[in-house]
Amino acid sequence: MQELLKLQDINYEIANNTIFKKINGTVHNGDVIGIIGKNGAGKSTILQLISGNLPLSIGRINWLQPHVSIEMVEQETEDFTAEHVETEEASMLAKWKVPSNHYHHLSGGERLKARLAKGLSRHAQLLLLDEPTNHLDEQSTKILLEYIKHYKGTIILVSHDRYFLDKVVTKIWSLEDQQLIEHKGNYTSYMKARELRRLTQQREHEKQQQMIQTIEGQLNELTSWSQKAHEASTKQEGFKEYHRVKAKRTDAQIKSKRKRLEKELEHSKAEAVKPEYEVQFKINANDKRGKRFLEVKNLKKAINNRTLFDHVNFTIQHGEKIALVGPNGSGKTTLLKIFMGEVEAEGGEVWISPSANIGYLTQEVFDLPLSKTPEELFYRGNFEERGKVQNLLKHLGFEMTAWKEPIQNMSMGERVKCKLMVYILEEKDVLILDEPTNHLDLPSREQLEATLSDYNGTLLIVSHDRYFLEKTTNSSLEIKGNIIYKQYKEMPSQIDSQKELLLKLETERQEVLGKLSFMTVKDGQYPELDSKFNELTKQINQLKKHL
Repeated sequence: MQELLKLQDINYEIANNTIFKKINGTVHNGDVIGIIGKNGAGKSTILQLISGNLPLSIGRINWLQPHVSIEMVEQETEDFTAEHVETEEASMLAKWKVPSNHYHHLSGGERLKARLAKGLSRHAQLLLLDEPTNHLDEQSTKILLEYIKHYKGTIILVSHDRYFLDKVVTKIWSLEDQQLIEHKGNYTSYMKARELRRLTQQREHEKQQQMIQTIEGQLNELTSWSQKAHEASTKQEGFKEYHRVKAKRTDAQIKSKRKRLEKELEHSKAEAVKPEYEVQFKINANDKRGKRFLEVKNLKKAINNRTLFDHVNFTIQHGEKIALVGPNGSGKTTLLKIFMGEVEAEGGEVWISPSANIGYLTQEVFDLPLSKTPEELFYRGNFEERGKVQNLLKHLGFEMTAWKEPIQNMSMGERVKCKLMVYILEEKDVLILDEPTNHLDLPSREQLEATLSDYNGTLLIVSHDRYFLEKTTNSSLEIKGNIIYKQYKEMPSQIDSQKELLLKLETERQEVLGKLSFMTVKDGQYPELDSKFNELTKQINQLKKHL
């Protein structure tokens, strides 16, 4: 395929904080490239640099074809307008069941669809998509997958959605340790190659350390002999010259051995494998609470003459963990805003316990004081409390330079983490979370999942991530056909045995991977082991879906 553009030795810094340095990558016509990496690694920055929205200071983007048309769909924006809807765009919106007007009255998912429809319908040679599945329900994601598969141009997208990446991308750009790693294949293929690379690197490093220990041991032994020879050359009359020559010869051996060690190190340069990026935090709730948290009676809400729900009645007890589910535009966020007093209902009553201490995480990422730094936002009067906040910042995956970094310079995922910090520090006994996993990298999602599973307060979560909801909630409110149904989930009876099986399969897969690391594709056993690795991975992924 013909080359479209090249990234050449690009550096990018924000307020003296290096995001990435000397990165290189190639884009061919027809590529669908998925950019992955932790929050703050610079994924959205790459899209902004390619689109021309950010200036380049070091390095260059080499365009290998003239007058390339570019269209970008941002993950969140405050200034989008839905005016002048073209025919094809209107057709896409109809397929997604999104009104083609009243943009500011649309849900988060519907707004994203409006931006996607405008971007896709312009048929640019290069389409840039930043987190295109955020907010989207399952059916909408399937429609987007079809649009991307049939798109005639080149696409570069940022996503944390593993399923989506596996379905659409032909190449991965992974941002790790300020570098860009390019891989031909999808997400699962890249992670398999990455795991193998890390395992090989670790083995090479261990071999190098063993070699260093062996040579250092020999050097120590020779040094001891040399010292004894030097001592003997000054004490033993008649043998001074013999011991002096022996000491000199030993010194030459030491010098030769040290040179050999330095050459070996220079040749191998096998660095230790860096620990995997981890995120760790807990959310505790105050124990002061009554029995009921919320009660709804005959609630009704309509927007633009469209009834979202009517005759709604339910009760939420303290300690319940509830998933609020429904398709895009069904009124999930509106219902939360009614609870919080931000939107009025057309009829009915909502009672909330006056003793409830509520933390409400909105979908918005522009409602933080963007000019402030974490140091200002989480100001604490004494050194010990400041230390706790800084430690939490570190456990959330931030670099320490972020302490004095304005929030407006942060990625969308880092902004979500700043909002989560408020609830971690204030120990709310009720958390209302609207799409909390949007923008978060995978380690942060997994930690949030584990944290909310252990949370001892009341939870009400809106999310389209079914796996996340399975892990964190035990009942649901489903908006369907203007009615809200409350349902209780049954926990799987054999979950412990499934976890045991998962552990066994993962151990077996690691053993297969270890054998593969010592082979090439030409080895006779390679195809069989590679096939076994893929089959084990498939079984593990299927098991994880049900745990």
